[in-house]
Amino acid sequence: MDAFDIKLIVPAFIAGLLILITHVPLGRKVLGRGIVFLDLAVAQMAALGVIAAHYAGLESGWMVQVFAVLAAVIGAVLLNLAERRWPETQEALIGTVFVVSASAGILLLAHDPHGGEALQDLLAGQILWVSSQQLLVAAVVTAALAGLLLTPFARRDLGFYLLFACAVTLSVQLAGVYLVFASLIVPALAVRRMPGLAGLFAGWGIGAMGYASGLVLSALFDWPSGAIVVCALAAVALLFVSAFKPCSQAVRERLGLK
Repeated sequence: MDAFDIKLIVPAFIAGLLILITHVPLGRKVLGRGIVFLDLAVAQMAALGVIAAHYAGLESGWMVQVFAVLAAVIGAVLLNLAERRWPETQEALIGTVFVVSASAGILLLAHDPHGGEALQDLLAGQILWVSSQQLLVAAVVTAALAGLLLTPFARRDLGFYLLFACAVTLSVQLAGVYLVFASLIVPALAVRRMPGLAGLFAGWGIGAMGYASGLVLSALFDWPSGAIVVCALAAVALLFVSAFKPCSQAVRERLGLK
């Protein structure tokens, strides 16, 4: 274990907070709608867009973002259509979109000498090395998405799917597919029994503690940042649920509730 400079993890922690701002409320909506694996499917579509841009010779810049957003939006629109047309097979269709987009990405990278590394970065992420420019773009986009989540547009089916696609496209390039899914589902799952703002703030708190502890462990032990943050999020959520249930029961007993 080596000493580390706290400045090393501050940008990554800020990136994590930006992700959580939109992903905790979106995660609560996803759980409420019963479409838990929507995030994985849309995130994988965004990743496929990035891979397609890489395949076309675009390494960075706005064109990569266009490819990623376009792929995620196409996936979101198709899944929204599936929800309306074939609700009984929605989860199966979501899983199919995920596995087909993942396989297509592997095929596009099959003959790329750096394909394995690119695929690993998209899945596990490199949040510890996020740049100041990425943070600036993420802050602006997150502010816009957070504002839109408060409007009637977000309550429409298609509006929800489009906002979801944009949020996931942003975060998957910061943190990778696995960490995006964990950020969306784990805090929301831990606070699923908490209503309104209490659940929202508790979810943000769980996410922030998970990112902070995971990034510190990553820097101290040189562990992959995305993987350890996912594990840290799960651990913090488990501790919260373990502590919250007895406290909640005690309060209910004092109020004379069953």
